[in-house]
Amino acid sequence: MKMLLKDGKRKVLTLSYDDGVIYDKHLMEIIDKYGIKCTFNINSGCYDDNGEAGSWNRRFTREEAIKLYKDSGHEVAVHTLTHPHLEHMDSSGVIYEVTKDRENLENEFGTIVRGMAYPFGTYNSEVVNVLKMCKIAYARTVKSTSKFELPENWLVLDPTCHHKNPELMNLAKRFIENKSKAGVLMFYLWGHSYEFEDDNNWEIIEEFAEYMGRREDVWYATNIEIYDYIQAFNRLETSYDKKIIHNPTDIDVWVEIDHKTVLVKAGETVRL
Repeated sequence: MKMLLKDGKRKVLTLSYDDGVIYDKHLMEIIDKYGIKCTFNINSGCYDDNGEAGSWNRRFTREEAIKLYKDSGHEVAVHTLTHPHLEHMDSSGVIYEVTKDRENLENEFGTIVRGMAYPFGTYNSEVVNVLKMCKIAYARTVKSTSKFELPENWLVLDPTCHHKNPELMNLAKRFIENKSKAGVLMFYLWGHSYEFEDDNNWEIIEEFAEYMGRREDVWYATNIEIYDYIQAFNRLETSYDKKIIHNPTDIDVWVEIDHKTVLVKAGETVRL
């Protein structure tokens, strides 16, 4: 029994953009046009509620952030309260930075927040252990792999690449043109939307989104949607002879058995 993705697809695309800056609005307009999903990682202690939008941070106010991200169809995730180097802090400091940010985001956006991106992309084993204690489901690094593999450790989630990677479109074409049925593929793009403004190169994400978006064989999902789907697959229960499959979760799961696609609906049992 092999795992397939939502609707029996073999490929998934997800984006992850950091800091909660004002240029996320234009980024969201672009990706929405092509049906692409993004996880926005927000420092809830860095909102620009003091009227400093023209300064370096270019952050949203709390009210502006809620207006943009809430009920947008995209995910909001932890990026810590104040964006420190977590590996330089003791455990109590890391716990505060993570849990306070999570608490704020949950109150602001009315949702359960379980994902995270490491500020500066830095961490150590102690930080990873703290995230487990804080019930964080996944945490993204900034170590590009140029690959399309699912992570072995979701708390050290390495992306495919940053949008500044000069091989971005070549990687995109490799992803789209890959016809292998050996397993599922994930393209994971990350960055900061202010970089497009600073570098005057919004055409990079426009070209990428136009090429990658609205394809019938690609699932467009947030980080947490991918995580939850894979956890649901891992929880499938099977009889010894694999002829009976039970799905104890609330997520529909697609699998491949003897080269056939089988849907195991949430809470249902399939007999083959």
